[in-house]
Amino acid sequence: MPVPAHSVPTSREAAARDSRRIAVLIAGGPLANMLVNGLRRHFSAVAVLKEEPEPKLMIVRRRARLIGWREALGQAAFGFLQKLLVSRSAGRLAAIWEDHGLDPRRDPGAAVREIGSVNSQACRVALRELQPDVVVVYGTRIIRRETLACVRAPFINYHAGVNPKYRGQNGAYWARSQGDPAHAGVTVHLVDEGVDTGGVLYQARTEFAPSDTIATYQHVQMATALPLLIRAIEDALDGRLSPRRVELPSRQWFHPTLWGYLRTGIARGVW
Repeated sequence: MPVPAHSVPTSREAAARDSRRIAVLIAGGPLANMLVNGLRRHFSAVAVLKEEPEPKLMIVRRRARLIGWREALGQAAFGFLQKLLVSRSAGRLAAIWEDHGLDPRRDPGAAVREIGSVNSQACRVALRELQPDVVVVYGTRIIRRETLACVRAPFINYHAGVNPKYRGQNGAYWARSQGDPAHAGVTVHLVDEGVDTGGVLYQARTEFAPSDTIATYQHVQMATALPLLIRAIEDALDGRLSPRRVELPSRQWFHPTLWGYLRTGIARGVW
């Protein structure tokens, strides 16, 4: 079927698209590598800024102020179990990556700039130097106003959950453990100063295999999210972003505690 002439970009239009810059703020790890590799396959000018992990003790202390020491320590204990679950899920993870064309390895051809924290002066300096047309965010600390305002570009986040009902962490696990599989999915949204509270751009439900667990959910979700994230970036580059509000109850979730995870798995079969 012939392509209409008006849909074929001229060389000047193609060059303009190729010159538009995308900055990606990440915290590192296999999931972040999948996201960066997926974007680099689709866009030519992707610059990666990587922050350092927050010290575990600092995270536990901050959580304790929010939800109490018992819950914070229970979540920390679950973190040790989760490492074991990931190790035992190696075969399933490899199958997900192969089935969906996901690459968890860091691409040696991708230049990565270390910026300490997304809220550091180093990050803001890097963004000002890049002058990106869009900033993509995945897995970082909550971004403060100073960073969000340092460049004239929309910040777009991929969240592994359906906002606003499952903001925060492990959205698919919580939806499934609450008997709410219809809201086990992904959200691509604009970034504001809240926790996954920005205007929604795209959402989709994710289907999981019976063998999937909290160790594999986010890898399946990445396959669902990448096409939506690419679409949102293209919208931003073409000036057609259309954020919307989703009418759902709003709640921020954290990691499960060790005992809560085991109790839910035994009682409901959701691991």
